[in-house]
Amino acid sequence: MRTVSFKEMKRGTREDYQLLEEMEKSYHALTASRVMAELRRLDEDSLSGYKITRLEHSLQSATRALRDGADDDWIIGALLHDIGDGLAPKNHDRFSAEVIRPFVREEVSWVVEHHGIFQMLYYADHYGWDKNARDRYRDNIYFNSCAEFCERWDQASFDPDYENEPLSHFAELVETVFARGAYDPEILQPGVVKGLPPVS
Repeated sequence: MRTVSFKEMKRGTREDYQLLEEMEKSYHALTASRVMAELRRLDEDSLSGYKITRLEHSLQSATRALRDGADDDWIIGALLHDIGDGLAPKNHDRFSAEVIRPFVREEVSWVVEHHGIFQMLYYADHYGWDKNARDRYRDNIYFNSCAEFCERWDQASFDPDYENEPLSHFAELVETVFARGAYDPEILQPGVVKGLPPVS
């Protein structure tokens, strides 16, 4: 395998960095495969105590979004909203948002980034915490989208009897979304609120 000539970045040549740019393209092309592998790990290395694994929770959330007629960004957000649980259990929401942020609408990455504090509405009082901590974001344009995401797809998806789609069902969508150009303004659509699809 070809390698760069330097041992310190500041000693790199133009040829070194052109080589790295070339190699990074093939590495970036495999992002979807790494995301799918991390999702599978949510089934193997999951939090105890729940009736289902984190992967099953993610699949239920994404299946609910799919069946509600959500667009691709929302389905990916629902599928990957807890992908950070393994490496960042104390801030999994922000970690998960960073995984999807370059490839989805800003509204969706914001919702994933903040779903942890919004979910506290359902349980925080059992720990003596402020269940309305999310109210600090009340003036944010994405507040209602996050509240609805949590109510319809996240908090409702811990049901061992729910028949969700398998991970393979979402593989093509993961490939498609992670093949988008990173940080494309037409994809990110900052400040655009589409909201969740209407309840049928």
